[in-house]
Amino acid sequence: MSQEFTFTVSDPEGMHARPAGLLVAKAQEYQSSIIVTRDGKSVDAKRIFGVMGLGVKQGDEVTVKVQGNDEVKAAAEFEQFLKENL
Repeated sequence: MSQEFTFTVSDPEGMHARPAGLLVAKAQEYQSSIIVTRDGKSVDAKRIFGVMGLGVKQGDEVTVKVQGNDEVKAAAEFEQFLKENL
């Protein structure tokens, strides 16, 4: 089983270095794997260069897939984090 949700980035600067760093730090709080996908390209949310390499801009939609022991908690908290920071 896994949890999945879609999020549209509203930050005018997109997913630049500061929010990408915060996102990676947040992802590392969980045991579950967290995969972020944009336009068919998927990266591990725990790897800063992968996240920044997606080139996410304002208005872009990303899909987040969470899988592992704490996936329900991780998905809910990670989605809330995205809403507050991006």
